[in-house]
Amino acid sequence: MQKPHVIPPRTVPANDDGYLEEMTRSVFQAGIDWEVIRRRWPAFQQAFKGFSVVEVAHFGPDDLDRLIGAESGIVRNYRKISSTIHNAEVFLDIQGEFGSFWNYLRSFDGRGYATLVKDLKKRFRHLGNTGAFVFLYTVNEKVPEWEERHV
Repeated sequence: MQKPHVIPPRTVPANDDGYLEEMTRSVFQAGIDWEVIRRRWPAFQQAFKGFSVVEVAHFGPDDLDRLIGAESGIVRNYRKISSTIHNAEVFLDIQGEFGSFWNYLRSFDGRGYATLVKDLKKRFRHLGNTGAFVFLYTVNEKVPEWEERHV
């Protein structure tokens, strides 16, 4: 199998907002031409308030309607948009439990990639094997070779 289009550079996000942004990018890239997402990413950043975990976690029905609207400039996929809001809520839970998303990731050190991916898929919506791989790769976590990513 070929590697996906162009995977963004590997960098550790500065904070949980950065982790939420990279997770959201992975969610929206799934099944969609990555170039479309790349071109529209500034609109995503604006629509999701710079991926502020606190702000996105508190989005309500009016925000969901706004994001589904044609003027938002983002890919209008209801499941992926509502998943992003849910995922921000999970980030708040993780902050309460671990202090930060980085600390959550560190709690899996030595436990293996498969264990981490299983937990990510359990906690977060719309994040499958490939999306989890791309997300972990872009945030500079240790991942297996592309061909061995399925757990």
